[in-house]
Amino acid sequence: MDLKLENKNVFISGSSRGIGLAITKRFIAEGANVVINSRNAKELNATGLSLGNCKSVVGDVSSPTDALKIITKAASLLGGIDIVVCNVGSGASVRPGEEFYDEWQRVFAINFYSATNLVEASRKFLKESQGSVVCLSSICGSERVTGAPITYSVAKSALNAYVKSISVPLALEGIRINAVAPGNINFQGSVWSEKLIHDPGSVKEMLDRDVPLRALGSPEDVANLVSWLASDLAKFVTGSVVTTDGGQTRS
Repeated sequence: MDLKLENKNVFISGSSRGIGLAITKRFIAEGANVVINSRNAKELNATGLSLGNCKSVVGDVSSPTDALKIITKAASLLGGIDIVVCNVGSGASVRPGEEFYDEWQRVFAINFYSATNLVEASRKFLKESQGSVVCLSSICGSERVTGAPITYSVAKSALNAYVKSISVPLALEGIRINAVAPGNINFQGSVWSEKLIHDPGSVKEMLDRDVPLRALGSPEDVANLVSWLASDLAKFVTGSVVTTDGGQTRS
């Protein structure tokens, strides 16, 4: 399917590996102009070299000051911004019941403020282009997932609420915003890749018990959905949180 993304200007945060890298490759395959981002300069440069046909801006989007600088530079490199993908996030945190103030702050910065900072920083560019935003959330933000860190689940729940709420004022400026909530996604270096090596039996047991499709998702599964939501083919979709989890969630 032609998503009509050729020559669209796209900024993707957290895009040097994993899901972010798959999203980047999907947009490049569609002919978009892409700026990738990570706070790890070495990793970002290596990814940029391997892709060959994209630009990069290093920096930490969980800082509002840095996010503004990053977006401003990306817009300068691209000549404007049509699409912003907010992909920074991490499910690593303390065990349920062991939360403390500094950990709440850290996890919210990574999983919530990294998105709100980018939306605020890119709003004027997206208003000019009548563009769109896609945020990466999680099924942990939609319902209780056994074993998931509470800090992470609450931060993603806040992100879902933000997407639904901010979609109204953004729509008045011609900007769409949606979120994708993945379930269990397997890629090199992920939690699931490690579990498949060290305890494949427990992975199969979990899939048989909790996931109707009995499979782990791939970064490409997420990238396909993100690119469609970002495109004009989804021009009547905004304020939505779309799940891709093999049927795991029940609510």
